[in-house]
Amino acid sequence: MAARSTRSLTERRITHIISVCPDPIPAELPESGIRHMRIPVEDVDYADLLIHLPSAVRFIHEAMRSGGVVLVHCVQGISRSAAVVAAYIMWSSRVNATQALEIVRRARDQIWPNPGFQEQLVLFELCDYAPSPSNGIYASWRSKLERRIAAGGLR
Repeated sequence: MAARSTRSLTERRITHIISVCPDPIPAELPESGIRHMRIPVEDVDYADLLIHLPSAVRFIHEAMRSGGVVLVHCVQGISRSAAVVAAYIMWSSRVNATQALEIVRRARDQIWPNPGFQEQLVLFELCDYAPSPSNGIYASWRSKLERRIAAGGLR
C-alpha cells in the first residue's frame, strides 16, 4: 500500500522505488518524478531473484549516494523486499546472509524470506555479489533449478 499512496511517498520523501513484484504502481509513471526499478518475480522458492540482486544493489547505492530515499516493496513486505534489502546490506557492509537478515529483522520484525530466497542470499555472497550466467556458482545453481522444475519437483 505504501508504494501506491502518493501522499505516503511524498511524506516520506521517497525518490526511488524498487518494486519486487509484477504489479504496476502509480509511481512507475514518469510524471511521478520517482525513479523506479521493477524486479518481476513471484514469491516462490524457485523464482530467480539472484540474477537481479546486483542491479538492485547498484540502484539502491546510487540513490543513497545522491541523497535519495529508497522504498523497496513487494506485496506483503515479508519475503521478496526483505531479501533485496538484505542483499544490499550484505554488499555494502560485507556481512553474511544470516547477519543481514538479522539487521533487517531488527527494523521490521515480521520479515521472513522464503527458503529459496534465503539460499539465493547465501549464493549472492558465494558469487562475490556478481551472479551472472558466466559465473560458475550461479550457472550450476540455475541448471539444478531448471532440472528440478522440468522434473516437476517444484511448484
